Amino acid sequence: MDFSDANFWGCLVSIIFINLILSGDNAVVIALATLNLSGKDKKRGIFWGTFGAVTLRILLTTIAAALLKVPFVQAGGGLLLIWIAIKLLKDQGCDDQHIEGSTNLFDAIKIIIFADLMMSLDNVLAVAGASGGHIGLLILGLCLSIPIVIFCSTLLSKLMNRWPSLVSLGSGLLGYTAGEMVLNDKVFHFLHEIHALEYIIPWGLAIIVVIIGNVLKKARKGALLPKVNEADHSL
Repeated sequence: MDFSDANFWGCLVSIIFINLILSGDNAVVIALATLNLSGKDKKRGIFWGTFGAVTLRILLTTIAAALLKVPFVQAGGGLLLIWIAIKLLKDQGCDDQHIEGSTNLFDAIKIIIFADLMMSLDNVLAVAGASGGHIGLLILGLCLSIPIVIFCSTLLSKLMNRWPSLVSLGSGLLGYTAGEMVLNDKVFHFLHEIHALEYIIPWGLAIIVVIIGNVLKKARKGALLPKVNEADHSL
């Protein structure tokens, strides 16, 4: 890792920011899973559940980063990441957490690990793509960002609620990362010969993702409004 390389710091910041944007729900799961535990057990549950989730996250992301070197896999991952970015914006403000707290320490740890696994597939793909296949950079970015998510989850949630544009910024970054993943796929490496495409594809996808995501978000809110009004009238 070359700490004097501006590209290194750019990738590291991207990994941390992507992980923060996509991990807000994971922090909520940790809080809910340990809600009914006593003081000491709650701390143990948070620590061991987080430790297991982080270890599994690093392992899965490392595997994903290695798989992205296979032809077409990185381009396919980029296309999937576009959908993830749009869905992130479309579902903004939708609270669909249904995790029940456990009174048993071991059960709480299992809930944290397995819920994190199921909810982190988008995170794994996005971070693996942002790392450019650099395992050391990948692990460093995760180790720096995951503790922030765990201990500052409430603050992060408040910031994203107060400034919804942060979610748009995160989605745009995912779109940009998706474009770079397509460009870095061995099959499409010839696109680098057209220098302008190195900028047009990532920035174009970033803009498209933000526009489509916000349009779908407004459409979803518009569809939900009549249902809310109908429920109010029935009361």
